[in-house]
Amino acid sequence: MAQDIIVFRNGGWSLYRRVPTRFAAVEDRKHVLKSLKTDSRSVAERKAAAVWANLVEGWEARLAGQDVDAEKRFAAAHNLAAHLGFNFLPAERVAALPLEERARRVRATIVNGKPDPLAAAALLGGAPEAKITVSKALDLYWTLAKDKTLGKSEDQLRRWQNPLKKATRNFVEQVGDKALADITGDDMLDFRQWWLDRLEAEDLTPNSANKDLTHLAVVWRTVNKMKRLGLVLPLSDLSFREGERRARPPFSVEWIKTRLLKPGALDGLNTEARCIVLGMVNTGYRPSEGAGLLPQHIRLDGKTPYISIEPVGRQLKNETSRRLIPLTGVSLEAFRACPKGFPTYAGKDKISATINAFLAANGLKQTPDHSLYSLRHSFEDRMLTAGIDERIRRDLMGHSLGGRERYGEGGALEHRAKLLEGIAL
Repeated sequence: MAQDIIVFRNGGWSLYRRVPTRFAAVEDRKHVLKSLKTDSRSVAERKAAAVWANLVEGWEARLAGQDVDAEKRFAAAHNLAAHLGFNFLPAERVAALPLEERARRVRATIVNGKPDPLAAAALLGGAPEAKITVSKALDLYWTLAKDKTLGKSEDQLRRWQNPLKKATRNFVEQVGDKALADITGDDMLDFRQWWLDRLEAEDLTPNSANKDLTHLAVVWRTVNKMKRLGLVLPLSDLSFREGERRARPPFSVEWIKTRLLKPGALDGLNTEARCIVLGMVNTGYRPSEGAGLLPQHIRLDGKTPYISIEPVGRQLKNETSRRLIPLTGVSLEAFRACPKGFPTYAGKDKISATINAFLAANGLKQTPDHSLYSLRHSFEDRMLTAGIDERIRRDLMGHSLGGRERYGEGGALEHRAKLLEGIAL
């Protein structure tokens, strides 16, 4: 580090030092001569280091103010204002200050005899507030919550981060990567509604949605507090109660026969979507399970055609969701038309919304509460009415046995196929 040089002139000591090259963008002078306001050499020597540190601090703040990152520029304006002896205030609050206070701020924007735009931005509120988006908030959270990672292994760190990433990704995909300051109560209700539809469509528990809401709240509140944003975030009264999933009524057999299976009724759907609907009639699979079937999961050869619901390329709801379902009636015909599965919808969360919108637009919902998922309930009701054994019903639906152990195969595939042929539409 260069030595401080003090010179005696005009009856007092001054600091004379070359300006570092890195500050050339914010300081026109090659050297600075700064009065130390003393005629004592020993006092001047003690003061020189602090005066130089203060100059460097000011240059650093100005340099940061040129950063292309809006958040860093905003922070730099705060720091520069503090360096000049003021609090940073937004322009509207500066305008409301007493005249003398405003004049004092204006005078302080003159640096080395000319207006300094960075000082003006810092003192007159010209630095635009940096808006932290939902995705940016998550990036900031990793640093702000560094204490939560202490002692975590790589795997533990991954498992801690993944739910936070998932919640952020879901919100951005459904609502958008909005600035935290711009998120409204309606945005949160829209996100909650998306989750409510998903709970029903994918047969999930309310806890799945509540985890997302909790993780978003943790991230946003931490950033709001630590970045001193002063936001009132619309995060209250959003969680789901157990049992809050909407119970979709089943389609009646008559409605399925005369409305949904009426020739031409589903022609407005593309082939894959139509096959998913018809495939669900006599299998009762969850919409996401049907959409995720790959070619190797569709077995149309052999004595008993069937589909195999497996965790390949996707996660299943639980272990009992893995199962074989015989194909009968219109469902068998549908898979013969779509033997390679549904690449348009595989791995995407859109099949239920697409089909439900079509059913509503074409008068194919038996009541406003009916949806594509109602076909699953109808399949279960038809098995119950036909007196099919509970173990077989639960196996075909992918339900657990209520805590009981599973023994054996629960009925061979051929036997299940014969039972389903009796209720097939």
